[in-house]
Amino acid sequence: MAKRIEFSQTGGPEVLELSEFEPREPQAHEVRIANRAIGLNFIDIYFRTGLYPVSELPSGLGTEGAGVIEAVGEEVEDFKPGDRVAYAVGPLGAYATHHVLPAEKVIQLPDPIGFDQAAAAMLKGLTVQYLLRQVHDVKAGDTFLFHAAAGGVGLIACQWAKALGARLIGTVSSPQKAELAQRCGAWATINYTEENVVERVRELTEGAMCPAVYDSVGRDTWETSLDCLAPRGLLVSFGNASGPVEGVNLATLNKKGSLFVTRPGLAGYADTRERFEAMCRDLFEVMINDRVHINVARRFRLGEAGEAQQLLADRRTTGSTVLIP
Repeated sequence: MAKRIEFSQTGGPEVLELSEFEPREPQAHEVRIANRAIGLNFIDIYFRTGLYPVSELPSGLGTEGAGVIEAVGEEVEDFKPGDRVAYAVGPLGAYATHHVLPAEKVIQLPDPIGFDQAAAAMLKGLTVQYLLRQVHDVKAGDTFLFHAAAGGVGLIACQWAKALGARLIGTVSSPQKAELAQRCGAWATINYTEENVVERVRELTEGAMCPAVYDSVGRDTWETSLDCLAPRGLLVSFGNASGPVEGVNLATLNKKGSLFVTRPGLAGYADTRERFEAMCRDLFEVMINDRVHINVARRFRLGEAGEAQQLLADRRTTGSTVLIP
């Protein structure tokens, strides 16, 4: 019998339940995937806690995974049973042994990339792709700040920035995380538990500050991020790990140097099949060419999803975490 994680009310990790279910047959334009690995992401916690609403309860959880196509619906021409595939954006329900989703949300997985690598890389890797290649097109010689540099997204960003010839300054919470981020390509790191981030950025940039700051932390780092920007710089706020940013005074952007702020998301950049495929090609290329190595630091059984999420929320993880069904 197939199994999945679901929750009937929002709350802490204890609301997650492992249940049995009968996978449905894919309808037209859909495929059913037998998952081999499932990605764990902060957005999953946002849905579980109610920060991001779900359409109905009980609800499944998770949007990212990799596996083998088990069945296809009518009018699906690009996939067949047995194909190795991966996905990052789609209906909730990836925390399961089987998942049905639109074929347009699925991509063929190149043979050199393993299932656990793909499950750990799709959402985080595509996030880094749109952050560094689209939201702000990072060029060789650029210097920018990236919060949570030792996390799953951060370690990919460190490597991708180095491959581009850019200088990434990463914030971390410990010497061990600093060492990991630097090993993955960070030009410099700032331990925010011991150093003043703004002052250290000013030293590293010789007073110029950064043309771009990438912030997935949210509420706790909002003011710091603004203060690290050069005049007319861009703050890319793409997460809420410490809580959502609220009560923003737009006049502050003027006062601090005519700054720009954007709040992007993967769905807004991979909004057509053509864009999604192009972003995946870019990601798979840097993975296959070993410019970006996906660090799968932890693996948990599907029934341990709550424990895995708590470790992520407590910032006690580095790299990526996957669930194995």
